[in-house]
Amino acid sequence: MDALAQQSDPALASGTWVQAYRRGDGVGVTPNPCFEEPAMPVVVPDACTLPTVERPVRLAEFDALFATAVRQVDTVSPTHTRMRLTGPAGLSATVRDLTARETECCSFFTFTVTPEPADDGEMLILDVKVPAQYADVLRSLAERAGAIMAGQKS
Repeated sequence: MDALAQQSDPALASGTWVQAYRRGDGVGVTPNPCFEEPAMPVVVPDACTLPTVERPVRLAEFDALFATAVRQVDTVSPTHTRMRLTGPAGLSATVRDLTARETECCSFFTFTVTPEPADDGEMLILDVKVPAQYADVLRSLAERAGAIMAGQKS
């Protein structure tokens, strides 16, 4: 075997982009094969303590939530966004888990989950608030949620 073959793993392609998904508590998050990555950057402030290598996985978790559960995104103010979500039983636990982990690394976020009456599954309101200096971060998150949600409707 030559030196190049010994250094590379034939099972791995150099420069391959992989979008990862994580299964939340009780609600499976399945990628939609028709979904294309939004061509919009996400603002990540210096205050974020999530290791850089873990950020794509966290973003994929939010993207999957936006694609499968978000039904409406409203900008209440520059520092407050409200999302309406619906999904199967377990949605609230999944959202609470994801937002709690996000608050651990980005403590400027305040997430409030409010259950709503639902005929089937779960419906909830997710209020996301930030201090004024992080309004651009919230705006990028809301725009991404809206774009992904809209992509699922088309």
